[in-house]
Amino acid sequence: MRAIKRYDRRGFTLVELMIVVAIIGVLAALAIYGVRRYLASAKTSEAKNTVGAIARGAVAAYERETSASAILAGGTSSAVASHSLCESTGVDAPGHGPVPAAMTSVRGTKYQPSTADAADFNTGTSLGGWKCLKFSMTQPIYYQYNYTKGARTGVSGASPDPTATGFEAGAQGDLDGDGTDFSAFARGGNVVNGEVVLATQVFIENEYE
Repeated sequence: MRAIKRYDRRGFTLVELMIVVAIIGVLAALAIYGVRRYLASAKTSEAKNTVGAIARGAVAAYERETSASAILAGGTSSAVASHSLCESTGVDAPGHGPVPAAMTSVRGTKYQPSTADAADFNTGTSLGGWKCLKFSMTQPIYYQYNYTKGARTGVSGASPDPTATGFEAGAQGDLDGDGTDFSAFARGGNVVNGEVVLATQVFIENEYE
């Protein structure tokens, strides 16, 4: 009769199982943190890109030659064409303020800009506001956007001061929806010797709140 060899069958100890569970827990926590940070970075990239686009719109507007419309009498000349920054979109320029108008519209959610005439990014004139900047957005946004000539936008008091000869494009967000500790993004520029010089990079404050 052939002998059957029996092998010892040894299971995992409780300590070994606890170690495995602990390792899985740590890895899961790291994965959740990484995913959250990735999603937050994807949202903040909207603000960085948009603020940069608004600043570039301000530069393009300045580089365009503008002159006042006038009916000239015979033997007279028009005013000399000049370069100027777009006027502000803030409260000092009624009818073409920040978009959206209230921070509550982006409190932990997205806001869909209106495409109707004289609404949101379709406001302003050839000399001021969003129409002057030739800037608009039609997709839902996480942030409130603003542009101010000669001063900070107010989203942050720590961003570089554009002074009276400059401008600032800004974004303010409330991704966690707590109504406090807003994130701020800003990029400004100054007119130096007839040319617009932009800040070296976007100023960021409290990026992930």
